[in-house]
Amino acid sequence: MESFTVIFEESSSQRLDAFLAGALQDHSRSRIQALIKSGDITVDEKVVKPKCMLEGGEEIIVTIPPPVPYEVIAQDLPIEIMYEDDGLLVINKASGMVVHPGAGTPDGTVVNALLHHCKGRLAGIGGVERPGIVHRLDKDTSGCLIVAKKDVVHQELVRQFAERETKKFYLAVTERPPLKEKDTIFTNIGRHPVNRQKMAVVDPGAGKAAITDYYTLYTKEDGTSLVLCALHTGRTHQIRVHMKHVGAPLLGDPIYSTISRQKVKTGRLMLHAWRLGVKHPISGDWRQSEAPLPKKYEPWVSHLEEGVLESIRDGSFAFLKAR
Repeated sequence: MESFTVIFEESSSQRLDAFLAGALQDHSRSRIQALIKSGDITVDEKVVKPKCMLEGGEEIIVTIPPPVPYEVIAQDLPIEIMYEDDGLLVINKASGMVVHPGAGTPDGTVVNALLHHCKGRLAGIGGVERPGIVHRLDKDTSGCLIVAKKDVVHQELVRQFAERETKKFYLAVTERPPLKEKDTIFTNIGRHPVNRQKMAVVDPGAGKAAITDYYTLYTKEDGTSLVLCALHTGRTHQIRVHMKHVGAPLLGDPIYSTISRQKVKTGRLMLHAWRLGVKHPISGDWRQSEAPLPKKYEPWVSHLEEGVLESIRDGSFAFLKAR
């Protein structure tokens, strides 16, 4: 447990929660409000409300209780850490690994692995000692996954994803070329009306807006294609649903394609979260992470024209500049 005193010495009055949100930058405003309501933050030894107005000279005692233990067990599982600091980390998630424990998958997940990796170094998300999962990747999708280690970092990253301020690039391999070489797909995605385990393109009002830019980078003689996808939204199974919608189901997709009929067998879903860009919530620097391409991609990537991937990295790729 951590306890300390803060004296309000500002020249103008200010709400208690607003003042502390600026003074305690490791904690989000919602977390501070919860601490005030629970009586862990007092003003002149009195329990007050978050909207309490400070006039000057008040003694604020802040007590930060230790994070409540997370009920999920920590497990020593192999995970590839591509970047880590005090506030966040980025991993290259392996295909086949579930992100969060759930029904039928109580352990062996990314969260179990991160609890072990970050033991003693999690400030607590919402007062619970757990990693902050900002976004999710499907079990069979590999690549960049960013995770918050502090409440304030989690809140800011969630905002960036919600406000579409992040940059997300995926590489997919489809069983045949999309109907158009390049396009922007703008539909609504919701639960499939018959099979509730699937998502589908649905009528407006029946789902949420989903936007994907795509560009066909290379098509082999057998028709399989390497496709660059840039996400503007993050709906469940968005790329898988959108690629099927334009006539190009992903190779190895057990839900949206018939794998037994695909000419090329890959042994995995060919979807890789290749690059992820965010504004670091603490430093303010723009941070790009890139997950190395799996070896399964070599038959397509090896045929790309020289400099194509580099032009995507530096933003000079013509298709992206036109977006």
